[in-house]
Amino acid sequence: RSLLYTIKFEIFFDMIVENMAWIISFTKRLLLDPNHMMKVGLLCLIAEMFINGLIIEKVRYTEIDWKAYMDEVGGFLNGTFDYSQLKGDTGPLVYPAGFVYLFSALHFITDQGSNIKLAQYLFALLYTVFYLLIVLIYRKTEASPPFVLLFFTFASYRIHSIFALRLFNDPVAILFLYLSVYLFLEKRWLRGCAVFSFAVSIKMNVLLYSPGLLFILLVETGLLKTFMCLSLCAGIQLVLGAPFLLTNPYAYMKMSFDIGRQFFFKWTVNYRFLPENIFLSRYFHASLLVIQIGLILTLYFTNWSKEKKPLSSKSILLILFSSNFIGIACARSLHYQFYVWYYHTLPALLFSTKLPPPVIMLILGCIELCWNTYPSTVLSSAILQVCHVVGVISLLVADNDEKCKTV
Repeated sequence: RSLLYTIKFEIFFDMIVENMAWIISFTKRLLLDPNHMMKVGLLCLIAEMFINGLIIEKVRYTEIDWKAYMDEVGGFLNGTFDYSQLKGDTGPLVYPAGFVYLFSALHFITDQGSNIKLAQYLFALLYTVFYLLIVLIYRKTEASPPFVLLFFTFASYRIHSIFALRLFNDPVAILFLYLSVYLFLEKRWLRGCAVFSFAVSIKMNVLLYSPGLLFILLVETGLLKTFMCLSLCAGIQLVLGAPFLLTNPYAYMKMSFDIGRQFFFKWTVNYRFLPENIFLSRYFHASLLVIQIGLILTLYFTNWSKEKKPLSSKSILLILFSSNFIGIACARSLHYQFYVWYYHTLPALLFSTKLPPPVIMLILGCIELCWNTYPSTVLSSAILQVCHVVGVISLLVADNDEKCKTV
Protein backbone atom coordinates (compact mmCIF):
# COMPACT_ATOMS: atom_id res chain seq x y z
CA ARG A 1 0.00 0.00 0.00
CA SER A 2 2.85 2.39 0.80
CA LEU A 3 4.34 1.70 -2.64
CA LEU A 4 0.95 2.34 -4.26
CA TYR A 5 0.65 5.72 -2.52
CA THR A 6 4.17 6.62 -3.63
CA ILE A 7 3.37 5.78 -7.26
CA LYS A 8 0.15 7.79 -7.16
CA PHE A 9 1.96 10.77 -5.68
CA GLU A 10 4.67 10.61 -8.34
CA ILE A 11 2.02 10.47 -11.09
CA PHE A 12 0.21 13.45 -9.55
CA PHE A 13 3.46 15.38 -9.21
CA ASP A 14 4.41 14.63 -12.83
CA MET A 15 1.01 15.90 -13.98
CA ILE A 16 1.56 19.16 -12.12
CA VAL A 17 5.04 19.60 -13.61
CA GLU A 18 3.81 18.81 -17.12
CA ASN A 19 0.98 21.34 -16.80
CA MET A 20 2.92 23.98 -14.86
CA ALA A 21 3.12 26.33 -17.83
CA TRP A 22 -0.65 26.12 -18.32
CA ILE A 23 -1.28 26.62 -14.58
CA ILE A 24 0.92 29.72 -14.50
CA SER A 25 -0.67 31.09 -17.66
CA PHE A 26 -4.20 30.48 -16.36
CA THR A 27 -3.43 32.06 -12.98
CA LYS A 28 -1.92 35.09 -14.68
CA ARG A 29 -4.98 35.52 -16.90
CA LEU A 30 -7.32 35.04 -13.94
CA LEU A 31 -5.60 37.71 -11.84
CA LEU A 32 -4.71 40.24 -14.53
CA ASP A 33 -7.39 40.03 -17.22
CA PRO A 34 -10.41 42.25 -16.35
CA ASN A 35 -12.64 39.79 -18.20
CA HIS A 36 -12.18 37.40 -15.26
CA MET A 37 -13.28 39.97 -12.66
CA MET A 38 -16.53 38.14 -11.87
CA LYS A 39 -14.82 34.77 -11.35
CA VAL A 40 -12.31 36.23 -8.90
CA GLY A 41 -15.05 38.32 -7.32
CA LEU A 42 -17.27 35.33 -6.57
CA LEU A 43 -14.35 33.43 -5.03
CA CYS A 44 -13.52 36.44 -2.87
CA LEU A 45 -17.17 36.87 -1.93
CA ILE A 46 -17.27 33.31 -0.58
CA ALA A 47 -14.04 33.97 1.31
CA GLU A 48 -15.53 37.18 2.74
CA MET A 49 -18.44 35.28 4.26
CA PHE A 50 -16.07 33.02 6.17
CA ILE A 51 -13.73 35.87 7.13
CA ASN A 52 -16.52 38.03 8.55
CA GLY A 53 -18.00 35.09 10.42
CA LEU A 54 -14.58 34.28 11.87
CA ILE A 55 -14.02 37.90 12.90
CA ILE A 56 -17.39 38.11 14.62
CA GLU A 57 -16.87 34.85 16.53
CA LYS A 58 -13.19 35.21 17.40
CA VAL A 59 -12.46 38.95 17.73
CA ARG A 60 -13.84 40.97 20.62
CA TYR A 61 -16.48 43.56 19.72
CA THR A 62 -15.50 47.11 20.67
CA GLU A 63 -18.19 49.62 21.63
CA ILE A 64 -17.69 53.03 20.03
CA ASP A 65 -20.85 54.55 18.55
CA TRP A 66 -23.45 51.76 18.44
CA LYS A 67 -24.95 52.52 21.87
CA ALA A 68 -25.05 56.22 21.02
CA TYR A 69 -26.85 55.42 17.76
CA MET A 70 -29.42 53.37 19.62
CA ASP A 71 -29.97 56.12 22.22
CA GLU A 72 -30.41 58.72 19.49
CA VAL A 73 -32.98 56.77 17.49
CA GLY A 74 -34.58 55.63 20.75
CA GLY A 75 -35.53 59.24 21.41
CA PHE A 76 -37.11 59.44 17.97
CA LEU A 77 -39.05 56.21 18.54
CA ASN A 78 -40.31 57.66 21.81
CA GLY A 79 -41.84 60.57 19.92
CA THR A 80 -39.12 63.24 19.97
CA PHE A 81 -38.83 64.99 16.59
CA ASP A 82 -36.80 67.98 17.77
CA TYR A 83 -33.21 67.32 16.66
CA SER A 84 -31.82 69.48 19.45
CA GLN A 85 -33.25 66.95 21.93
CA LEU A 86 -31.92 63.77 20.28
CA LYS A 87 -28.71 62.74 22.02
CA GLY A 88 -26.54 59.73 22.81
CA ASP A 89 -23.49 58.88 24.91
CA THR A 90 -21.14 60.60 22.47
CA GLY A 91 -23.18 63.78 22.07
CA PRO A 92 -26.06 65.08 19.96
CA LEU A 93 -27.40 63.40 16.83
CA VAL A 94 -25.49 64.81 13.84
CA TYR A 95 -26.78 62.65 10.96
CA PRO A 96 -29.75 63.30 8.64
CA ALA A 97 -33.14 61.62 8.69
CA GLY A 98 -32.27 58.56 6.60
CA PHE A 99 -29.89 57.50 9.36
CA VAL A 100 -32.70 57.79 11.91
CA TYR A 101 -35.07 55.57 9.94
CA LEU A 102 -32.51 52.88 9.09
CA PHE A 103 -31.07 52.63 12.56
CA SER A 104 -34.57 52.69 14.05
CA ALA A 105 -35.16 49.48 12.09
CA LEU A 106 -31.93 48.04 13.50
CA HIS A 107 -33.05 49.22 16.96
CA PHE A 108 -36.20 47.12 16.57
CA ILE A 109 -34.52 44.05 15.03
CA THR A 110 -31.73 43.90 17.64
CA ASP A 111 -33.98 44.29 20.70
CA GLN A 112 -33.24 48.00 21.25
CA GLY A 113 -29.63 47.46 20.25
CA SER A 114 -28.90 44.95 23.01
CA ASN A 115 -28.35 41.97 20.68
CA ILE A 116 -24.89 42.97 19.49
CA LYS A 117 -24.11 39.62 17.89
CA LEU A 118 -27.18 39.85 15.68
CA ALA A 119 -26.24 43.41 14.73
CA GLN A 120 -22.77 42.21 13.77
CA TYR A 121 -24.15 39.51 11.50
CA LEU A 122 -26.53 42.01 9.92
CA PHE A 123 -23.54 44.23 9.15
CA ALA A 124 -21.70 41.20 7.77
CA LEU A 125 -24.67 40.67 5.46
CA LEU A 126 -24.49 44.33 4.46
CA TYR A 127 -20.81 43.84 3.71
CA THR A 128 -21.63 40.92 1.42
CA VAL A 129 -24.01 43.12 -0.60
CA PHE A 130 -21.48 45.96 -0.45
CA TYR A 131 -18.72 43.71 -1.81
CA LEU A 132 -20.95 42.37 -4.58
CA LEU A 133 -21.62 45.95 -5.71
CA ILE A 134 -17.87 46.62 -5.80
CA VAL A 135 -17.33 43.54 -7.96
CA LEU A 136 -20.12 44.57 -10.34
CA ILE A 137 -18.75 48.10 -10.63
CA TYR A 138 -15.22 46.91 -11.36
CA ARG A 139 -16.49 44.29 -13.77
CA LYS A 140 -18.52 46.80 -15.77
CA THR A 141 -15.76 49.41 -16.00
CA GLU A 142 -12.66 47.17 -16.20
CA ALA A 143 -10.98 49.86 -14.11
CA SER A 144 -8.32 47.61 -12.61
CA PRO A 145 -7.01 44.02 -12.74
CA PRO A 146 -9.01 41.37 -10.82
CA PHE A 147 -6.22 40.79 -8.30
CA VAL A 148 -7.22 44.01 -6.50
CA LEU A 149 -10.21 42.07 -5.19
CA LEU A 150 -7.75 39.86 -3.30
CA PHE A 151 -6.32 43.04 -1.84
CA PHE A 152 -9.80 44.09 -0.69
CA THR A 153 -10.50 40.69 0.86
CA PHE A 154 -7.25 39.74 2.53
CA ALA A 155 -5.28 42.97 3.07
CA SER A 156 -7.54 45.26 5.09
CA TYR A 157 -8.29 44.53 8.70
CA ARG A 158 -9.56 48.09 9.15
CA ILE A 159 -12.40 47.77 6.63
CA HIS A 160 -13.62 44.48 8.10
CA SER A 161 -13.41 46.05 11.54
CA ILE A 162 -15.51 49.06 10.49
CA PHE A 163 -18.29 46.71 9.40
CA ALA A 164 -18.23 43.72 11.74
CA LEU A 165 -16.64 45.04 14.93
CA ARG A 166 -17.62 48.73 15.10
CA LEU A 167 -21.09 48.91 13.44
CA PHE A 168 -20.56 52.44 12.14
CA ASN A 169 -23.09 54.19 9.93
CA ASP A 170 -20.39 55.12 7.36
CA PRO A 171 -20.42 51.78 5.49
CA VAL A 172 -24.22 51.85 5.34
CA ALA A 173 -24.13 55.24 3.61
CA ILE A 174 -21.39 54.10 1.23
CA LEU A 175 -23.32 50.93 0.35
CA PHE A 176 -26.19 53.05 -0.97
CA LEU A 177 -23.67 55.36 -2.62
CA TYR A 178 -22.15 52.45 -4.55
CA LEU A 179 -25.61 51.28 -5.52
CA SER A 180 -26.23 54.73 -6.99
CA VAL A 181 -22.87 54.59 -8.79
CA TYR A 182 -23.84 51.29 -10.38
CA LEU A 183 -27.15 52.81 -11.53
CA PHE A 184 -25.25 55.76 -13.00
CA LEU A 185 -23.00 53.32 -14.89
CA GLU A 186 -26.21 51.82 -16.30
CA LYS A 187 -27.28 55.40 -17.13
CA ARG A 188 -30.41 55.17 -15.03
CA TRP A 189 -30.14 58.75 -13.91
CA LEU A 190 -33.36 59.31 -11.97
CA ARG A 191 -33.09 56.03 -10.04
CA GLY A 192 -29.42 56.70 -9.38
CA CYS A 193 -30.14 60.20 -8.08
CA ALA A 194 -32.91 58.86 -5.82
CA VAL A 195 -30.54 56.32 -4.24
CA PHE A 196 -27.74 58.94 -4.10
CA SER A 197 -30.00 61.30 -2.19
CA PHE A 198 -30.94 58.53 0.24
CA ALA A 199 -27.22 57.86 0.81
CA VAL A 200 -26.77 61.57 1.62
CA SER A 201 -29.61 61.25 4.12
CA ILE A 202 -27.58 58.68 6.04
CA LYS A 203 -24.36 60.68 6.15
CA MET A 204 -23.56 63.88 4.29
CA ASN A 205 -19.98 62.95 3.31
CA VAL A 206 -21.60 61.41 0.21
CA LEU A 207 -21.89 65.00 -1.06
CA LEU A 208 -18.19 64.82 -1.92
CA TYR A 209 -19.33 63.03 -5.08
CA SER A 210 -21.68 65.86 -6.07
CA PRO A 211 -19.29 68.00 -8.21
CA GLY A 212 -18.52 65.02 -10.42
CA LEU A 213 -22.16 63.94 -10.49
CA LEU A 214 -23.31 67.42 -11.54
CA PHE A 215 -20.84 67.43 -14.44
CA ILE A 216 -21.94 63.95 -15.55
CA LEU A 217 -25.63 64.85 -15.43
CA LEU A 218 -25.11 68.02 -17.46
CA VAL A 219 -23.08 66.19 -20.11
CA GLU A 220 -25.25 63.08 -20.33
CA THR A 221 -28.78 64.41 -19.78
CA GLY A 222 -28.77 68.13 -20.54
CA LEU A 223 -29.88 71.08 -18.45
CA LEU A 224 -33.59 70.24 -18.14
CA LYS A 225 -33.17 66.63 -17.01
CA THR A 226 -30.34 67.67 -14.70
CA PHE A 227 -32.76 70.10 -13.07
CA MET A 228 -35.26 67.25 -12.72
CA CYS A 229 -32.64 65.00 -11.12
CA LEU A 230 -31.54 67.69 -8.67
CA SER A 231 -35.17 68.45 -7.83
CA LEU A 232 -35.72 64.76 -7.11
CA CYS A 233 -32.70 64.74 -4.79
CA ALA A 234 -33.96 67.81 -2.95
CA GLY A 235 -37.51 66.44 -2.76
CA ILE A 236 -36.32 63.20 -1.17
CA GLN A 237 -34.40 65.18 1.46
CA LEU A 238 -37.51 67.23 2.24
CA VAL A 239 -39.77 64.18 2.50
CA LEU A 240 -37.34 62.25 4.72
CA GLY A 241 -36.68 65.26 6.90
CA ALA A 242 -40.31 66.45 7.06
CA PRO A 243 -41.10 65.33 10.66
CA PHE A 244 -38.00 67.11 11.95
CA LEU A 245 -38.24 70.15 9.65
CA LEU A 246 -41.81 70.76 10.76
CA THR A 247 -40.78 70.53 14.43
CA ASN A 248 -37.52 72.49 14.52
CA PRO A 249 -36.10 73.23 11.06
CA TYR A 250 -33.10 75.18 12.33
CA ALA A 251 -31.98 72.36 14.65
CA TYR A 252 -32.40 69.73 11.92
CA MET A 253 -30.42 71.64 9.30
CA LYS A 254 -27.72 72.71 11.74
CA MET A 255 -27.19 69.29 13.27
CA SER A 256 -27.54 67.15 10.11
CA PHE A 257 -25.62 69.26 7.63
CA ASP A 258 -23.18 71.19 9.79
CA ILE A 259 -20.14 71.68 7.53
CA GLY A 260 -18.44 73.76 10.20
CA ARG A 261 -18.46 71.10 12.90
CA GLN A 262 -15.20 70.98 14.82
CA PHE A 263 -13.28 67.70 15.08
CA PHE A 264 -11.10 66.55 17.98
CA PHE A 265 -7.37 66.59 17.32
CA LYS A 266 -6.87 63.34 19.24
CA TRP A 267 -8.84 61.35 16.62
CA THR A 268 -7.28 62.75 13.45
CA VAL A 269 -5.64 60.25 11.11
CA ASN A 270 -4.38 62.68 8.47
CA TYR A 271 -3.11 65.77 10.35
CA ARG A 272 -1.30 64.48 13.42
CA PHE A 273 1.86 66.23 12.17
CA LEU A 274 0.27 69.67 12.59
CA PRO A 275 0.24 71.69 15.81
CA GLU A 276 -3.20 71.48 17.39
CA ASN A 277 -3.84 75.22 17.13
CA ILE A 278 -3.37 75.09 13.35
CA PHE A 279 -5.52 71.96 13.08
CA LEU A 280 -8.35 73.81 14.85
CA SER A 281 -7.86 77.08 12.95
CA ARG A 282 -10.81 78.29 10.86
CA TYR A 283 -8.31 79.87 8.45
CA PHE A 284 -6.78 76.44 7.88
CA HIS A 285 -10.23 74.97 7.23
CA ALA A 286 -11.07 77.76 4.78
CA SER A 287 -7.75 77.22 2.99
CA LEU A 288 -8.51 73.52 2.54
CA LEU A 289 -11.92 74.36 1.08
CA VAL A 290 -10.35 76.81 -1.38
CA ILE A 291 -7.79 74.18 -2.38
CA GLN A 292 -10.53 71.60 -2.87
CA ILE A 293 -12.54 73.91 -5.13
CA GLY A 294 -9.39 74.82 -7.06
CA LEU A 295 -8.46 71.16 -7.58
CA ILE A 296 -11.98 70.27 -8.75
CA LEU A 297 -11.86 73.13 -11.28
CA THR A 298 -8.39 72.10 -12.40
CA LEU A 299 -9.51 68.51 -12.84
CA TYR A 300 -12.47 69.75 -14.86
CA PHE A 301 -10.31 71.73 -17.29
CA THR A 302 -7.48 69.19 -17.56
CA ASN A 303 -9.48 65.99 -17.57
CA TRP A 304 -13.27 65.93 -17.30
CA SER A 305 -13.99 68.44 -20.07
CA LYS A 306 -11.77 66.51 -22.48
CA GLU A 307 -13.63 63.23 -22.10
CA LYS A 308 -15.27 61.81 -25.23
CA LYS A 309 -19.04 62.21 -25.37
CA PRO A 310 -21.11 60.28 -24.53
CA LEU A 311 -19.18 59.32 -21.44
CA SER A 312 -18.04 55.72 -21.13
CA SER A 313 -18.74 53.70 -18.00
CA LYS A 314 -15.11 53.98 -16.97
CA SER A 315 -15.15 57.76 -17.43
CA ILE A 316 -18.29 58.10 -15.32
CA LEU A 317 -16.71 56.01 -12.59
CA LEU A 318 -13.43 57.92 -12.54
CA ILE A 319 -15.14 61.31 -12.52
CA LEU A 320 -17.22 60.30 -9.51
CA PHE A 321 -14.34 58.63 -7.67
CA SER A 322 -11.89 61.49 -8.36
CA SER A 323 -14.40 64.07 -7.10
CA ASN A 324 -14.66 62.14 -3.83
CA PHE A 325 -10.91 61.55 -3.58
CA ILE A 326 -10.10 65.25 -3.86
CA GLY A 327 -12.61 65.96 -1.11
CA ILE A 328 -10.94 63.39 1.13
CA ALA A 329 -7.44 64.66 0.35
CA CYS A 330 -8.60 68.15 1.41
CA ALA A 331 -10.64 67.02 4.43
CA ARG A 332 -10.17 68.97 7.66
CA SER A 333 -9.80 65.67 9.49
CA LEU A 334 -10.23 61.98 8.82
CA HIS A 335 -11.31 59.48 11.47
CA TYR A 336 -10.69 55.75 11.26
CA GLN A 337 -14.19 54.86 10.08
CA PHE A 338 -13.81 57.32 7.18
CA TYR A 339 -11.46 54.87 5.45
CA VAL A 340 -14.49 53.15 3.95
CA TRP A 341 -15.33 56.42 2.15
CA TYR A 342 -12.64 55.76 -0.45
CA TYR A 343 -10.79 52.49 0.18
CA HIS A 344 -12.51 50.58 -2.61
CA THR A 345 -12.09 53.46 -5.07
CA LEU A 346 -8.30 53.66 -4.81
CA PRO A 347 -7.30 50.90 -7.28
CA ALA A 348 -9.64 52.26 -9.96
CA LEU A 349 -8.21 55.74 -9.54
CA LEU A 350 -4.54 54.78 -9.37
CA PHE A 351 -4.69 52.29 -12.24
CA SER A 352 -6.10 55.07 -14.42
CA THR A 353 -2.97 57.20 -13.92
CA LYS A 354 0.48 57.07 -15.47
CA LEU A 355 1.98 55.59 -12.31
CA PRO A 356 3.69 52.22 -12.88
CA PRO A 357 2.00 49.24 -11.18
CA PRO A 358 4.76 48.69 -8.57
CA VAL A 359 4.37 52.31 -7.44
CA ILE A 360 0.59 51.88 -7.30
CA MET A 361 0.97 48.83 -5.08
CA LEU A 362 3.43 50.74 -2.87
CA ILE A 363 0.95 53.60 -2.46
CA LEU A 364 -1.91 51.21 -1.64
CA GLY A 365 0.29 49.44 0.89
CA CYS A 366 1.38 52.70 2.54
CA ILE A 367 -2.19 53.98 2.77
CA GLU A 368 -3.29 50.69 4.32
CA LEU A 369 -0.43 50.82 6.82
CA CYS A 370 -1.29 54.38 7.83
CA TRP A 371 -4.95 53.58 8.42
CA ASN A 372 -3.96 50.58 10.54
CA THR A 373 -1.64 52.64 12.74
CA TYR A 374 -3.50 53.34 15.98
CA PRO A 375 -3.24 55.87 17.38
CA SER A 376 -2.01 57.86 14.42
CA THR A 377 1.49 59.29 14.59
CA VAL A 378 3.27 62.24 13.01
CA LEU A 379 4.92 59.83 10.58
CA SER A 380 1.77 57.85 9.66
CA SER A 381 -0.32 60.96 9.00
CA ALA A 382 2.48 62.56 6.99
CA ILE A 383 2.87 59.44 4.82
CA LEU A 384 -0.89 59.31 4.32
CA GLN A 385 -1.02 62.90 3.13
CA VAL A 386 1.98 62.39 0.84
CA CYS A 387 0.13 59.44 -0.75
CA HIS A 388 -2.94 61.63 -1.17
CA VAL A 389 -0.91 64.39 -2.81
CA VAL A 390 0.77 61.92 -5.18
CA GLY A 391 -2.65 60.50 -6.03
CA VAL A 392 -4.17 63.91 -6.74
CA ILE A 393 -1.26 65.03 -8.92
CA SER A 394 -1.36 61.74 -10.82
CA LEU A 395 -5.08 62.19 -11.50
CA LEU A 396 -4.54 65.71 -12.81
CA VAL A 397 -2.14 64.45 -15.48
CA ALA A 398 -3.88 61.13 -16.11
CA ASP A 399 -5.29 59.90 -19.39
CA ASN A 400 -8.54 58.07 -18.66
CA ASP A 401 -8.44 56.38 -22.05
CA GLU A 402 -5.51 54.24 -20.94
CA LYS A 403 -6.06 50.51 -20.93
CA CYS A 404 -6.08 48.79 -17.58
CA LYS A 405 -2.50 48.28 -16.44
CA THR A 406 -1.15 44.84 -15.59
CA VAL A 407 1.68 44.01 -13.27
